Amino acid sequence: FRAFSEEVVLFEVRSLNPVQLDALREVANMGAGHAATALSAMTSERIMITVPRLTIAPLEEVPSHLSAPEEPVAAVLMNILGDARGRALLVFPHGTALRLAEILTHKAAGSCTELLALERSAITEAANILAGAYVTALGDFTGLRFLLSPPSLAVDMAQAVLTTAYAQFGSDPECVFCIETEFCMEEARDRVRGHFLLLPDLASLETILRIARLS
Repeated sequence: FRAFSEEVVLFEVRSLNPVQLDALREVANMGAGHAATALSAMTSERIMITVPRLTIAPLEEVPSHLSAPEEPVAAVLMNILGDARGRALLVFPHGTALRLAEILTHKAAGSCTELLALERSAITEAANILAGAYVTALGDFTGLRFLLSPPSLAVDMAQAVLTTAYAQFGSDPECVFCIETEFCMEEARDRVRGHFLLLPDLASLETILRIARLS
């Protein structure tokens, strides 16, 4: 029965109509706007955002969206608690994470060659705030209460990061909501690209889809 339920949910993901997908994209857009405001406050720079790209895909298809196959990523992982359960991740290509760390710690471009304690702390704090912005937008859309656990940072290949994030779900459907956003920092003339990933468990995915179908 459980396997049948998973197949039904995955079918529903693939059969969302354009109006329903637009509603989810608007949630992504609101979340990115909140995230840009939060990042502006952290960096004391005016930050603009591109229109986020939303992808709903099986787990095995997601790593190619995040980075080149041979490039590691910096991923900040949080558990989602409250009315829904799952995982939330902020993922940056390694080079992007280094540049973001320089901006957050007010260092010169090119001065960071690895993520040491100060840089890791800055990336983790920024990702925690950015994830909170996206989750707040999702909570406003669904009417659900989302809570985030304290964040943890991992530097590894994208496939390894996602596999670890999904490990506790066992046979739940490997469906990932992936929001790609580019933050444009006007004063530094920099662009920082990152991905917010939402990995809901089966019950939470069903709830999100049910609400999307009513939109």
